[in-house]
Amino acid sequence: MAVHDHPQRHQGFHLPSLRGNGTAPAAADTATAATTATTAYALAGLRLLTGFVFLWAFLDKTFGLGYATGSGKGWIDGGSPTKGFLSGVAAGPMESTFHGWAGATWADWLFMLGLLGVGLALVSGIALRLAAVAGTVMMAFMWIAEWPPAKHLSDGSVSMSTNPFADYHLVYAVVLIALAAAGAGAVWGLGRVWARLPFVSRNRWLM
Repeated sequence: MAVHDHPQRHQGFHLPSLRGNGTAPAAADTATAATTATTAYALAGLRLLTGFVFLWAFLDKTFGLGYATGSGKGWIDGGSPTKGFLSGVAAGPMESTFHGWAGATWADWLFMLGLLGVGLALVSGIALRLAAVAGTVMMAFMWIAEWPPAKHLSDGSVSMSTNPFADYHLVYAVVLIALAAAGAGAVWGLGRVWARLPFVSRNRWLM
């Protein structure tokens, strides 16, 4: 018994094919590529801006450029980058601990090396994972020092805290983690060159 192809079986409503001339997929690919490029440039800009925040803090505290650190009070002039901030801690579970650390040589060096290291890593686009870890630890300690949950300071005065949890230290920490997770060092940075180095390719945590 022969089986014949009946034309009527193929009649009916059909959605138009999007693969007729290949224009739609090409347009979709172009749009995706444009979005990806825009995201990469946006992350690169965020990386550079955040890096400048850390580098500027290092330079100002080192040389006393007259902003947060007054002229003649820089690290090279004998000033302490941590004494003013840590001795002024007035709330939180580590208040007395921070007072004990204020002005200590080891605290000054760790803080300043942290600012410099994170800043250089972000600006150059290398070692973003290390920068994220170091920067997040720094921001966590600074968050504890300011202790946003406190409505009142230890002397009873109003703390002026505007949010019990989310402050700029937390924002910086999240930005650092996001930049490292996205591998944002390739655009406007040396991320690709760094990743191809033998010791980096063997130790991915250095990326």
